[in-house]
Amino acid sequence: MMSGTTTNVHPFDRKLLARMTGALGDDRAIGRVALDLGQVFGEFLPDICKAETGLDIAIGYAGFRTGLRNNLITELGHGVLISDVSLRNWSPDFQIGCDSPIIITMVEALLGAEPTDIEEPQPRVLSPIEIDVAQPIFEKIADVLRTAVNASGGFEPIVARAHNSAARGKPDPAVEDVHAAAIDMTIGFGPVLSTFSIIVPQSVLLKTQIVFPKGAGQNRKQKSEWTEQMEEQVRRSAVTIEARIRLESLTLETISRLQAGDVIPFHDAQDVRVDVNANGRDLYVCEFGRSGAKYTVRVKDTHGSEQDILRHIMS
Repeated sequence: MMSGTTTNVHPFDRKLLARMTGALGDDRAIGRVALDLGQVFGEFLPDICKAETGLDIAIGYAGFRTGLRNNLITELGHGVLISDVSLRNWSPDFQIGCDSPIIITMVEALLGAEPTDIEEPQPRVLSPIEIDVAQPIFEKIADVLRTAVNASGGFEPIVARAHNSAARGKPDPAVEDVHAAAIDMTIGFGPVLSTFSIIVPQSVLLKTQIVFPKGAGQNRKQKSEWTEQMEEQVRRSAVTIEARIRLESLTLETISRLQAGDVIPFHDAQDVRVDVNANGRDLYVCEFGRSGAKYTVRVKDTHGSEQDILRHIMS
């Protein structure tokens, strides 16, 4: 005889339920939407920012991350500006986050500083004036996104005033978190290479069809063909990418006496040249930089065409 406390009712796996209801997708599906959206940003946001601020800003796709939305927002870290955004008939609640160093640098440039004279700032809490300068950038990011997603009705995005990540309230524990994806984009100006991210529920992205604005078709086709070949190669083999930075020349005697904690300066006095290679083949000429607390390299030139680089990696 079964005990009265025994039951055959078991809790349903939440991830499985999310997949069954379209709230959670596989990384491949999310990645394709993220890549297409990243290409739209890369092609159109620089011109829009130029028209809005007069500054030459470089934009590039930096990949995507998946997880619960509150965790993805937390992972943006400190010294980040965040805005809550809604777009009717697409998503009522998504976020745009941007590292503070790029905002600080843009403010200095708008105040008359030459980009070459600006030193890369550390991430920090932004002042109300700096947030005012950043607000149009957030709005232009939302405008580009609006033109790219299949939201009916032609509604304008509603972009709440951005706030420092340190000032963001804690999530309501009574509200269940949702599976989301963070689409990461690099944004560079002068000596600074930062990141901005769009965090969107996966349930929205899985239903999204990216519409490439007029004039983007040919570039998109070329990029898609190259990307498909690249993905096929990545599925078959691992590619190790290395970056080399030239250091100051030292005598053999000095090298033999180096101890832990000694510092060797870079050879370059201004922009630090970095050579990036894969499988022993030089691919890119880059410059040294940072994105938040992470060290990065920004591509300045390539060794050959896209097909040349693909052949180098695959050989």
